[in-house]
Amino acid sequence: MKTKGALLWELNSPFTVDEIDLGDPVADEVQIRMHAAGMCHSDYHITTGATPIGLPALGGHEGAGVVTKVGKNVTGIAEGDHVILAFIPACGQCPPCLKGFRSLCDRGAVLLGGKAIADGTSRIHAGGREVSPMNLLGTFAPYMTVHKDSVVKIDDDIPFETAAIMGCAVPTGFGSATNVAEVKPGETVIIVGVGGIGMSALQGAVISGAKQVIAIDPNEWKRDQAIKFGATHVYPSMAEAIGPVIDATYGLMADKVIIAVGEMKGEYIEEAMILTAKTGTCVVTGMGSMMDADVKLNLFLFTMLQKTLKGNIFGGGSSHVETPRLAALYKSGLLNIDDMITRTYKLEDINTGYQDMLDGNNIRGVIRFDESDW
Repeated sequence: MKTKGALLWELNSPFTVDEIDLGDPVADEVQIRMHAAGMCHSDYHITTGATPIGLPALGGHEGAGVVTKVGKNVTGIAEGDHVILAFIPACGQCPPCLKGFRSLCDRGAVLLGGKAIADGTSRIHAGGREVSPMNLLGTFAPYMTVHKDSVVKIDDDIPFETAAIMGCAVPTGFGSATNVAEVKPGETVIIVGVGGIGMSALQGAVISGAKQVIAIDPNEWKRDQAIKFGATHVYPSMAEAIGPVIDATYGLMADKVIIAVGEMKGEYIEEAMILTAKTGTCVVTGMGSMMDADVKLNLFLFTMLQKTLKGNIFGGGSSHVETPRLAALYKSGLLNIDDMITRTYKLEDINTGYQDMLDGNNIRGVIRFDESDW
């Protein structure tokens, strides 16, 4: 079918909305009419080359919609189902999946290659060229054809805009606090960067019973928003937080520190580890350039104070497990996702949305599709 999509044709250039040819689902695939797509910083990383992907590329890895076609061998998913897209598929059979680390499914190795999991061919074409969809999804289009392992069914009463960011921002941030950092009641937790992922991490810490939840962000508006979401203290930088954290913790520092900045730099590690208590844990959730291998870290103190530094992908969980849990928290009123969606945009306004993100005007921007797109 012919539809449209936000394509990146060359690095350091804006997305352009162009006509695309989208293939029908083959065995193990479904086609989805999209209703909403989240605008994550990770998609901006492909425009700069920080995340390498074949060009032209179709952006978008957060999204929600309705199933319109179902290929052979697909069970548990039917036409008319409301679904979200998981940016990491989970086969359930590879060694990481069998060990319980479905967020590290071996299929992740091919996510930036552009070839469909089902048969190794390209499902999207534009201008006579093969198109690489972000994470084999490409949610910046009104329709998409994807593998069943990237699809998670949701309740029909969850708004599509809310559901869209449950595919990445919410589970990645929330799980960084609950699963990876393993925040316990009474602990002091620091969240560095309070965009969509950071604000989800903040809520994960609050729901886990943290006594003090400290948000750090250079943007004053985001600091104000963090207080509304449960932060007990806010500071503009890690350096400015050191003294107050010493006072607030009687010199013990934070039990858990979660770095959730939009663009990770190796120099942030040392400051974050200074804020981390003895035997404490620092979780790196923010994503940097794949080519950046330099990290600043005092190895002597790292060893002698027995601190832990951990990476985090998808909040250390599985979309098929985390999504129902997060949906239940949302529907109970404990998890506030709606207020994280600052603005919605038409697909044609995608570059305005990303500029708003860069300017710090949004916690999360979301693209909304309607009849004019389908």
